[in-house]
Amino acid sequence: MNVFRYFQNKLNAEIEALFVEGALPAGLDISRATVEPPRDPSHGDIASNAAMVLAKPAKMKPRDIAELLIAKMRAWDEVSDAEIAGPGFINLRIVDGFWRAAVADLLREGTDFGQSNVGAGKKVMVEYVSANPTGPLHAAHARGAVVGDALAALLAKAGFAVTREYYINDAGAQVDVLARTAYLRYREALGEDIGAIPEGYYPGAYLIEVGEALAARDGDKWLQADETIWLPEIRAFAIAHQMDGIKADLGQLGVDIEVFSSEKALVEAGAVDSVMQTLEDRDLLYTGVLQPPKGKQPDDWEPRPQRLFKAMQFGDDVDRPIQKSDGSWTYFANDVAYHLDKYKRGFTEMIDVWGADHGGYVKRMKAAVKAVTDGKGVLDVKLCQLVHLMDDGKPVKMSKRAGTFVTMRDVIDSVGKDVLRFIMLTRRNDQTIDFDFKKVTEQSRENPVFYVQYAHARCHSVLRHAAEALDGADLSASGLAPVALDRLTDPAELGLMKLLLEWPRTVESAAEAHEPHRIAFYLGDVATEFHGLWNKGKEDTTLRFLVDDDRELTMARMALIRATQTVIASGLSVIGVEPVEELRA
Repeated sequence: MNVFRYFQNKLNAEIEALFVEGALPAGLDISRATVEPPRDPSHGDIASNAAMVLAKPAKMKPRDIAELLIAKMRAWDEVSDAEIAGPGFINLRIVDGFWRAAVADLLREGTDFGQSNVGAGKKVMVEYVSANPTGPLHAAHARGAVVGDALAALLAKAGFAVTREYYINDAGAQVDVLARTAYLRYREALGEDIGAIPEGYYPGAYLIEVGEALAARDGDKWLQADETIWLPEIRAFAIAHQMDGIKADLGQLGVDIEVFSSEKALVEAGAVDSVMQTLEDRDLLYTGVLQPPKGKQPDDWEPRPQRLFKAMQFGDDVDRPIQKSDGSWTYFANDVAYHLDKYKRGFTEMIDVWGADHGGYVKRMKAAVKAVTDGKGVLDVKLCQLVHLMDDGKPVKMSKRAGTFVTMRDVIDSVGKDVLRFIMLTRRNDQTIDFDFKKVTEQSRENPVFYVQYAHARCHSVLRHAAEALDGADLSASGLAPVALDRLTDPAELGLMKLLLEWPRTVESAAEAHEPHRIAFYLGDVATEFHGLWNKGKEDTTLRFLVDDDRELTMARMALIRATQTVIASGLSVIGVEPVEELRA
């Protein structure tokens, strides 16, 4: 049960009734009238802005509309008090019995609690990671992988039809450099002294494996061949080898991407030429010379005439180069074709998860999507800021295997995938993260992943002890759903109930905002509330979970514990973290 949707529907019905009565002008747009928890819990349980958003179109004072609504709301069985705050906000206090009944609904729904149909089956593409296949994934890739994967799971829980996709950048100069480096390692594997890796090549030791694998498969087949012969063959071999490693690393992180799209295949299929012709036909390309950009000079700027896309017409700051003076397409052209391909596959809503270094690319890509889809396609880009790796406050040295960075596999091997996934969501994606290997494995309140897992493990421990004390009791979610909760009257108990019942709304609001970090934040709040109740029971014996000689009260508290465990497990599943039943030192 989504309690906020329940009250939203009741509010909408009252507004419609006021239309019929003539107290409000009929036909007003009520889509902006919301029901949500108040920012300050002391103001009540439910807050609404309905009077504020209806006032202007109704040509009435907000407080006058609020008075009309409050008069009706006070008649609701669920409302114990209703008041107007400030210029016209409405605050409601809900009777305790409603929250207890809603917890029973939570237990009846079990693991389905929080599932929503707000997405109504709409297709959404989440493209993430999409790292160049020129080396192993590093720690920054891990953040994009976690954000994208958690967002995809969140959207699926909210009822969207989600496709997870990885775009393989297997066309362009970088994969030719990969092939040439792999060829050097191949010669090395056959016994040749190749000396130092040339400037501009990939220096990491990971390509030694590629060279050895190629030598094992082909022997000296390519040693005397011309580059025009061996380059495409070794390029394909090296890309496939790197992608196998990337997929294996993603698997270790718990990331299962369904679709891998090839840039090379897209280009060879004529998709770039086709979309450029479409832009030409719509008079959205022209020949011109751009002014040199301020600061760092991008690769696609030339001080000579080139074909430009009219990006400013679609909200960008400047028009963008799409074809170089030598006739070759820019990387941007390929990306335009790729996003049109997404749209043609039925994805009117597209979400890209990029690294922070692509920030200057966002406006042009959004402009291009508008242009090639006639405004029917929508692109949202989530930029993931940097991850600073430390160990007890000191910067972590680079990986010997990778050569210039710490690999994602290094981090997983050190702390485990669950810790990595949770910590990557403890900040908004557009904020930097300090990832300290020592701190993220500490068993303390300051470590958010431990604190949430500890709450889940404590729930399991209490239920285990209760099963021993309450011989024959059914302590499953369905078994506890019929239990009377009337004796749960302490403000801390009621506060935990109310927070647990925010879970469906949290899922919907986080999904609609494309912000999976809200789930980690919410779980932190639940853990804090639960641990607070636990500690209160240590000080006040009447609030202990297991009460000797009072089976009825103990069963009621077990229902609350099971509800807490259910919500925590549900939240952890969305962000891809396995809930633990026992924590070991």
